Amino acid sequence: MSFTSHYLTCAGREIHYTEWGAQHKDVVIAWHGLARTGRDMDELADYLSARYRVICPDTIGRGLSQWSPRPTHEYCLRFYARIAASLFEQLNIEKAHWVGTSMGGAIGMVCASGLYQPGMKGRIKSLTLNDNAPQLADEAIARIKAYAGNPPTFATVAELEAFFRVVYKPYGWLSDAQWQRLTETSTRRLPDGRVTPHYDPAMVQQFTSHPNDYLIWDHYDAINIPVLCLRGAESDLVLRETTCEMLRRGPGSLGLARVIEIEGCGHAPALNVLGQLEKISSFIEASERAERSACY
Repeated sequence: MSFTSHYLTCAGREIHYTEWGAQHKDVVIAWHGLARTGRDMDELADYLSARYRVICPDTIGRGLSQWSPRPTHEYCLRFYARIAASLFEQLNIEKAHWVGTSMGGAIGMVCASGLYQPGMKGRIKSLTLNDNAPQLADEAIARIKAYAGNPPTFATVAELEAFFRVVYKPYGWLSDAQWQRLTETSTRRLPDGRVTPHYDPAMVQQFTSHPNDYLIWDHYDAINIPVLCLRGAESDLVLRETTCEMLRRGPGSLGLARVIEIEGCGHAPALNVLGQLEKISSFIEASERAERSACY
């Protein structure tokens, strides 16, 4: 795996991202989930970097990006869209394909709609939603609210890895080396020497200060680009009836939406095995071909 690490000031906040395949013209944005970091996208970025420039940001308050001094106002999709728009401008990205896990998918959706950032309309060429939808299950959101604001602490990194192996079991299969890297790239040490997941606990204020932030059917309905939803077959966050509705409205009503269920996974597939990577790559390539055909 070969990538470079960078920092930019976006919407007034320092944002970290990794870049893969920098020599390529065509771009893929790969955005991680709620309590995770951009390094979750390593396998996907490595796979796609053979033909794409892949950008994997850490959302504000996660990984190596700055924590928000105004959590009530900035930990929300509207502000994340501002960061994404600034990232596009500073990296001279005219258009890009977007792959987003969970929250990362929601950020892509609100960017593609242009409702929060009108300048982003038309700049996302295709959208892959990894176990994300315009409406999430209430019970799952309640579960997230219960744990996200109070991350556990452990004496050792090995104990934290054991915890991750339990809570992220719905990701599906990961090798021992992948579990170790997931742990090492999402660990921070506290002043007392203990370790905890690498995110700002205040990011949970998105759910308390913006309770309907993930109810975004209006954004989905405004999208007219190809959409692929990868639903974990055992997901409690994205319900099957929701994905059926996605096929009936918005890009689905235009024949542009597709849903694939990933067996052996819940929320959310880790995007680390060949079958999942091939599905995303094939979708992006098909979207490229359709765009080229439309230009003739």
